[in-house]
Order: sequence, then C-alpha cells, then structure tokens
Amino acid sequence: MLLSLFCLLLVCLSWPAQAQREFRVYQGYEYDPDLQLPPDYQVPGEFVSGRLMYPSAGRRGWGNWELGGTTWAVDYPRGDRTFVSLLRRFSTINARSVEQPVNLNDGDDVYNWPFLMAGLAGYWDLSDEMAAKLRDYLLRGGFLFCDSFFDSGSWAGFAAGMNKIFPDRPIVDLDGSHPVFNSVYNIPALAETQIPNMNALSRGGAGYLGDGREPHWRGVFDDHGRLMVLIAFNNDVADSWQWADHPRYPADKVNLGLRLAVNIAVYALSH
Repeated sequence: MLLSLFCLLLVCLSWPAQAQREFRVYQGYEYDPDLQLPPDYQVPGEFVSGRLMYPSAGRRGWGNWELGGTTWAVDYPRGDRTFVSLLRRFSTINARSVEQPVNLNDGDDVYNWPFLMAGLAGYWDLSDEMAAKLRDYLLRGGFLFCDSFFDSGSWAGFAAGMNKIFPDRPIVDLDGSHPVFNSVYNIPALAETQIPNMNALSRGGAGYLGDGREPHWRGVFDDHGRLMVLIAFNNDVADSWQWADHPRYPADKVNLGLRLAVNIAVYALSH
C-alpha cells in the first residue's frame, strides 16, 4: 500500500501545474446548477477528476450537450466532488476539490487531464473524430472509468461506441485478482458484487435497472497489459459515493465503493 501511494505521488508531482486549465460549471442532468461550490474550488490540485462530455444518442436530456443537462452529466457534479473528497480523506492524493468537464471537441484539452469518468456511457454517440481523439488519449496513458449504466440495451450502445474507439481491441471480463481490486485496499469480492443504483432502491427495487441484474466488471487493455478503460457495467459506483450517508443505501456497498475510489485513482496514476 505504501509503495503504491509513493508511486502515485511521484506520478502526480510530474504533472505540470500549467496543464490545469480553467474550471467550468455546466448544467447537471439531475441536480441544481447552483449547487454550492467548495470554498477551495480555485485551489489547484495535483490530481483532477475529469468528466467526459459527449453527445447523447436519442437526444436524451435538456438540449445542447455542450452546455450540460444531458446524459454525460449524470451524478454531476455531486458524484465527482464526493469522489475527490474521498481521495482527500482516505489517501495522500492532493486532489482538487472540483471536477473538470472535458469536451473532446475542445482542441487538445483532453490531454491535460489523465483521468476521466464517463456516466451513462450506454448513450454516448461519439463522432469519428471524437473516437479517434479518445483512442489516442488512452494509448498515450490516459485512463477512463465508465460507470452508472445498466441493462442489455445500454450495453449495446456502449459497445458500439467502444468499437468505434478501439475496433481492434476486445472488452474483457475482470476477476478479483486484477490489481485495480487490490492496488491499495484488497477487495477481490467486488468483482462479483453489484453496486446498486439509488433510484432503483428508492422505488423499492433490488438496486438494478432494466435487465441489469448481473454485475460485470470489464476492461480494455493496451499492448503492455495496462488497463486503459475500467467498465462498471450493471453497477452505479458513483451512487455509493454520493449517497454514502443515506439510510436507504446499503452500508456494505458504501464500504466497497469508498475503497474502490482510492484503488481506481491509485491504479490509474501509477500505471
């Protein structure tokens, strides 16, 4: 654990401060855009959680995706800010308190943010140019965590987008032995565990949506065996972060989600 955190610190310190561009706020998919900013939101951090912006298939959301309010902004910004607050609390990572929405059409900006999260990626509708840029970003060392999507229909949409990004690379299942499940905390059982969706729980359900009863943890690797894309299919890890204090959300799933937050960041930044 100490070695992993030491390696992470070395990687973080190698990032130039000038790479961090301006902070921007967009319309959330679920939340009030006036959600209060943390008091230190203007303080730079050596780790910044990027949020992948993308156009949505089927015009889901509130209009122009480049202004927010569509599926890329699910759990945004509350989930993102809870994620970095967990890193601050449970690791030595110097994380900025606010996220960075990243638009692939915004020149070379994506290369400034080595860590990206994508929510509801079953609805992404990437152009050929966006897919090519994301492919190059990932092959250069970037990391993408795809979360918060359920059922076979969403998987079909996600797989179509991933095939556009990496037509020559398979999506493979991960088991509990993969380092992402033990980079800091040893949580191999997570590979067979579903992290539930809060909306489904609130309706009295079992925590999944559609036919997404069975959780799958999957990934896409580069030629050197580095995990470039971590896929939490039929899971909602971000909900375990942002609803950690809610009595309806299962405490054991919160516990796993908190540990995974640290593991993901440490793995991404030390590989």
